[in-house]
Amino acid sequence: MKSLRSLSLFIFSCIVSIGTLLCYNLPFFQYVANNSNENVGGKIFLLASLVVIMLVLNFMMTYLVMFLMRMVGRILLAILSMINATAVYFIITYSVMMDQTTIENVFNTRYSEASGFFSWSLWLFIAVFGVLPALWCLLQPVVIGKAKKLAIYCGASLAVVLVVALANIGQTLWISQHDTELGGLLQPWSYLVNTVRMISSQHDEQAEEIKLPDGKITDNEKAVVVLVIGESARKANFQLYGYQRNTNPLLSKQDGLKVYEATSCATYTTAGSKAILEPKNTDDLYELLPNYAFRTGVDVAWRTSNWGEPPIHIDEYVTDDKLAEHYPDAEEKNYDGILFHGLRERIESSQKDKVLIVLHTSTSHGPKYADKYPKKFEVFKPVAKNVEEGEKNIGMLVNAYDNTILYTDFLLDGLINTLRAMTDWKSAMIFISDHGESLGENKMFMHGMPMRLAPKEQYEIPFLVWTSEGYRDYKPEGELPAVLEQHYIFHSVLNLLSIESPAYDKEFDVYIKR
Repeated sequence: MKSLRSLSLFIFSCIVSIGTLLCYNLPFFQYVANNSNENVGGKIFLLASLVVIMLVLNFMMTYLVMFLMRMVGRILLAILSMINATAVYFIITYSVMMDQTTIENVFNTRYSEASGFFSWSLWLFIAVFGVLPALWCLLQPVVIGKAKKLAIYCGASLAVVLVVALANIGQTLWISQHDTELGGLLQPWSYLVNTVRMISSQHDEQAEEIKLPDGKITDNEKAVVVLVIGESARKANFQLYGYQRNTNPLLSKQDGLKVYEATSCATYTTAGSKAILEPKNTDDLYELLPNYAFRTGVDVAWRTSNWGEPPIHIDEYVTDDKLAEHYPDAEEKNYDGILFHGLRERIESSQKDKVLIVLHTSTSHGPKYADKYPKKFEVFKPVAKNVEEGEKNIGMLVNAYDNTILYTDFLLDGLINTLRAMTDWKSAMIFISDHGESLGENKMFMHGMPMRLAPKEQYEIPFLVWTSEGYRDYKPEGELPAVLEQHYIFHSVLNLLSIESPAYDKEFDVYIKR
């Protein structure tokens, strides 16, 4: 086999730079072309300027990495090729951007969910646009050259970037208005910069929550609140909100069920669940509802089939796997039904008068909606096995998703019936989703878009409340906003549990305070 001919580092860097532009950045230039407000001449000049800047910056990065790191530099370039290919595949297939939110989602996703994205088309794309370039970077002989050339090329590169940037100074406002989109589509800078931003953001967060003022329980009435945090449940597909399909056949017949219009504070689980549990909308980490209630003397249990929630500091934090071990004969141990198993016994065995149960579900999380419910709930057919298959037939994707809402309906209805039968307890059920979901509208799928760009399907969420007779009265509709936010949960639950606290804000309570 004939060996590869050696290339100078200059030529090698040029090839890598051109390849990076052509293989991984076409979505970036497509976005610029579609969204620039320039005339044809101005648009061509802007695109040409961005091509020059990208080629020069990628050339300089490649030259520096290879000159300074040698073999390590080759490995780094090979890794970047693989990541670039994966990122572009998801940008093209799912209309996502590699912004900080997406990077946080990547690091907070378990293998069980990530494996739902695996497909032959993904592997083929990575093989062609990731593996082959990576092998070339690893195997191509390169003559490194002297440090003098490094200084000349890097200096010239910076000069070119400066001149071209100054020539486009009039585009500063447009770029600042679209910085999230541009930064999320530019490879490899999108995930490199946003990974650093994510790590920096996490480092800046408080190691511990900001403690809330002490509260106290003001009565000894036996009361239980079950808060169900839904996953990716969007308002648009709930019959209770006017959806034409019968996705809520049971809840629609429940006496006393209150339905509120609501929006989420974010489009991904970590921020959405934090907003549900915190007293106000803030970037700081205040003491969360279960932690605060636990410290105040409430019996608190957290059951989860999900992940990504903020820190929970209570004694009873139980995963679905542990519940399945505890209830080996449960029919739905592979689904969210396991979270609801044995709840009555758990509540009635409590040694305290106030009980808070939080169920963090994953019922409507993609990409494999059809795997989230028992097959007897597959009422809407045929179904897409995953989002990628659903792209070719949106109706099949919606069928699978609607079946997850039908299963949610069943679980919540059963929970309400259980609580209603516990006549010795005052009880309440609250269901609210962490965020919504895109199902192909405007060719967008799943969730995670920045809030200022997100379509309404990703932030319009269901907010359902049921309260046992004689427990609490609801505020009249005129005393509440037309659309509620997730922070109403914190203050409403404090009221239900009779917790008197300086942290309580009656304006964010759906109930009348006793």
